[in-house]
Amino acid sequence: MQGHPRRWPILGVMVFSLLVVVLDNSVLNVALRSIQQELQASQSQLEWAVNSYTLVFAGLLFTWGVLGDRYGRRLILVIGMISFGITSALCAHAATANQLIGYRALMGVAGASVLPVTLAIVTNVFPPAERGRAIGVWAGSTGLGVALGPIVGGLLLEHFWWGSVFLINVPIAIVAVVAVLVLVPESKDAHPSKIDPLGVLLSLVGVITLVFGIIRGGNLNDWWNIQVIGPIVLGIVLLAIFALFERRSSHPSLDVTLFRDARFSASTAAITLAFFALFGAVFFLSFYLQYVKDYSPLQAGLRLIPTALGLVIFAPLSERGVRLWGARVVVAVGLCIVALSFFGNQLIEVETPYWHLAILQAMLGMGMGLTVAPATTSFMSALPRDKAGTGSAVTNAFRQIGGALGVAILGSVIASVYRTNISSSLSSLPPELQKTAGESLGSTLQVVGAAPELENPDLIVNTALHAYVDALHAGTLVAAVAALCGAAVAFKWLPKKGANPVPEAGVSHGADFA
Repeated sequence: MQGHPRRWPILGVMVFSLLVVVLDNSVLNVALRSIQQELQASQSQLEWAVNSYTLVFAGLLFTWGVLGDRYGRRLILVIGMISFGITSALCAHAATANQLIGYRALMGVAGASVLPVTLAIVTNVFPPAERGRAIGVWAGSTGLGVALGPIVGGLLLEHFWWGSVFLINVPIAIVAVVAVLVLVPESKDAHPSKIDPLGVLLSLVGVITLVFGIIRGGNLNDWWNIQVIGPIVLGIVLLAIFALFERRSSHPSLDVTLFRDARFSASTAAITLAFFALFGAVFFLSFYLQYVKDYSPLQAGLRLIPTALGLVIFAPLSERGVRLWGARVVVAVGLCIVALSFFGNQLIEVETPYWHLAILQAMLGMGMGLTVAPATTSFMSALPRDKAGTGSAVTNAFRQIGGALGVAILGSVIASVYRTNISSSLSSLPPELQKTAGESLGSTLQVVGAAPELENPDLIVNTALHAYVDALHAGTLVAAVAALCGAAVAFKWLPKKGANPVPEAGVSHGADFA
């Protein structure tokens, strides 16, 4: 099979389109402190500002993937980019934390229509011999977004208000739409699947309910409270019903029988656990840089670059590693490096110089670069090319679900440990302020800063900083264990050296391009 004659420029357009979605998440991490201060957002509201987008995004990827297969991937990409620009403008002008959460959910609807079709288009325009390298570039572009996001966000926050980190999406979306219309051919599935609204609803409500319970547990620091156990159990039950329904459906949004393929299951697990660790740890690392180390948003953004550089450098190189040693070795080694970087975070303290953290961040980026592209290629190899839209929706959904669970679970671990460590030091505060001050490090510093009559404010601040670092140790330890579990799964079930990475079963040679 010959690839599309414009396949490399098309890849550039797909990378640029993907950039708008990736840029948004990385920019937001730098802006969290500003949002917390200006909108008076609690720790749980900040987590929901991230997860409302992520969960809606993940829940609708299946549907948008099917719509792309049915009506055309270029059409869905254009609709998605326009919608993403509009909802970004809404987020920029949110007046309260709850409004921001709602607008972020709308952004998730739009973002979900963008992401699955980019990988589907890349898979369709490249021949098998070049597809692994192209997917490596596509995956590495996430590193570019991670690198640019904090820097762009920091620069904007140096000169403008927090809403500017969302408005930056608007010009990017406009340029992307023009480029897509000029360069990208239309492609679709000759026999598209039907839409599965009940399955989408079950999965979306199930995951959101589960994450709500997890975040609530961190807020209450009481995991046996009915407000915690109830949503967690209900979420698990709804997801179990979703799996049973999808297994019996004639047009499932998630074909659960695909999990019988070891490549599919192992690559899904590796991707989910990798992004569980990455999203959760990076979310709270931004608080360490800005609150504990007292860096400005721009200074914090610049200090996140090592992770991005590791991703950008090693994602394209991972294809060569797969040829030499096989996907299972490369992905397993990548996740072990991710785990090692998180174990190294146990040595980070309040006074630790930045270069220690920079080494750990570079290791994290290197490990993610070695993990994402080979796992994604193995995932897509289990699917025929005319189902690329649905397949890319699945892989991206599990990325986002893993990331959302990472923010929720690691956030709850950090919140619980922090509250336990700081509670005794807040006894000098008025009773009505003790609960507020104990919610998060940001809340503690705000309350102490607004109470000049305290006898030892510096002592409380110092205790809070050390309490947060101890909590961060606990969270990154959980992230390390998750990455090691992913490494074990990858080494056991991903393809060995010499396995065919992209089979041609189900390829339609005559109708790949409209």
